[in-house]
Amino acid sequence: MKFLDALLGRSQPKKPDLDQLFGLPQAALTLEAATDFRPTGVGSVCYRAAEGGAFAATQADVQQLLDADEGPKVERTQDSYGFTWLVCKHDPSDASGLVTDLHAVNSALEASGFGPFLLCSLLTFRDTGGRKLALVYLYKRGSFYPFAPQTGERRDNALELQIRGLVTNDLRVEDDLSRWFPVWGAPGL
Repeated sequence: MKFLDALLGRSQPKKPDLDQLFGLPQAALTLEAATDFRPTGVGSVCYRAAEGGAFAATQADVQQLLDADEGPKVERTQDSYGFTWLVCKHDPSDASGLVTDLHAVNSALEASGFGPFLLCSLLTFRDTGGRKLALVYLYKRGSFYPFAPQTGERRDNALELQIRGLVTNDLRVEDDLSRWFPVWGAPGL
């Protein structure tokens, strides 16, 4: 069937590779060395909530697992579009621990059969001037892109392109700029 797909110009989407998330701590170091951006200690996973007891149990298990260490550090919120965000908080200097928690959330949902409901994960940054930045992992594409919101639902496109150039050796960056979706109202931004 691969030959027929190639002949007809159909391509297979990239499979998500959650281990790509472990490139985020190195990307954070790159940003710290080359720019004024520092991790905020906030990361989140966005997904469409599913109906039923199995999904509710999986969601509760993930939250309980992550809260087990030092008390609650995970919060579940819903945005104005109806998507659920599981927000993880760590010390800003512990990007590795935060990424491990984000990976655990994604892996638990995927292992329970809810992978198709996963949308994105993000790690947030701020600079000394107050500018915001997120490195966003698109689950269905298996790639990252920078998102730099400004006030009034505008984006700092020049900054996003600059950040892309800086982290391209650390992360698999999404080549198709039309897939750099804005994540307005994402927790931590």
